[in-house]
Amino acid sequence: MTINVNNPEADALTRKFAKLAGVGITEAIVIAMREAIERRRGAETPLQTAARLRAKYGVTLSERASEPLPKAVFDEMWGDPGCS
Repeated sequence: MTINVNNPEADALTRKFAKLAGVGITEAIVIAMREAIERRRGAETPLQTAARLRAKYGVTLSERASEPLPKAVFDEMWGDPGCS
């Protein structure tokens, strides 16, 4: 199977990584892709991060916290000229 990379930056980064890792270009790509996939699989979602931080700092949310904010709040936040 062939991969053709026509991006100078991708080529340069791959060669730099291969040199740092002491491997060939193909092995550098395999290592980099495995590491990238593993990082993404292990990454927290924003909801998981929020839950972890709430637990760490003992923050609890009331039922009201799950209610959407009124449109006026967003208008004010974004500086909508129609807001009061």
